[in-house]
Amino acid sequence: MKFSLDAIETLDAIDQHGSFAAAAASLHKAQSAVSYAVKQLEGVLGVALFDRSGHRATLTPAGLVILEEGRYLLTRARRIERLGEQFATGWEPRLQVVIDGVLPVRPIMEALKDLADDETPTRIRVTMEFLGGVQRRFERDTADFMLTLSYTPAPHLQAHVLPDRELVLVAASDHALAETTHNAASLQRHLELSVHDSSDLTEARDTHTTGGARVFYLSDFHTMRQALRMGLGFGWMPVPLITEDLASGALVELVMDGGSRRTITPVLVQRIDQPLGLAGQRLFDGIRARWH
Repeated sequence: MKFSLDAIETLDAIDQHGSFAAAAASLHKAQSAVSYAVKQLEGVLGVALFDRSGHRATLTPAGLVILEEGRYLLTRARRIERLGEQFATGWEPRLQVVIDGVLPVRPIMEALKDLADDETPTRIRVTMEFLGGVQRRFERDTADFMLTLSYTPAPHLQAHVLPDRELVLVAASDHALAETTHNAASLQRHLELSVHDSSDLTEARDTHTTGGARVFYLSDFHTMRQALRMGLGFGWMPVPLITEDLASGALVELVMDGGSRRTITPVLVQRIDQPLGLAGQRLFDGIRARWH
């Protein structure tokens, strides 16, 4: 690079303070040093930055454009300095988290908002998977921690159990199943909807169906919610995702021998061999604190 950021900073100070003398005072430099820096910058760029024909020097049109671009460089350079300071004090450059999509996202989003409000420098990636796909992605991407319903324990993993959540068996209010009591056999005569395990290693496993022969597997619970509302079939849904539908009557909880609710126990799992940085620990603790 033919010019320094110090030269751009000098140009910025002149424009902000209105004169070479005032800029020199703000930069704690001699006025001759400021004038020299400007002449050097004009020399390497091959263009006049100031019109000196009047009582006081003013920026030329070219000078105005270069100052605007230079301020962008200064902003990025100052951010780099700040990032270096933050990373040196424990903020990690990147954080990756894998979440099971069956679980409510509000506690996660609230914890993320706290980090955003504090201008956390870490770049955070949150990936949604389902069932066995959560740990599969966690291991494949060497993610920092995961929020999952089940996992295979290992010496390098540490789990923190969170309060239970409920799944409820529902269908549209005008579905044939909506008005009578059922057992597993009667349910199995109807089309069931489910979210499939997103792991290609465990695609045959399904823990959220009643075992019937007719099952449509969908990509996520938000898609499944729309299909349920359309009357396409019945299925198990996380209660927080359909609270409004149950209240409005768009979906109804089916009456089933043995109960129409299941309890699931989520766990936060982190790596012992890869300690969390400041952002990871704050997000991890924030999710735990908001999980009621």
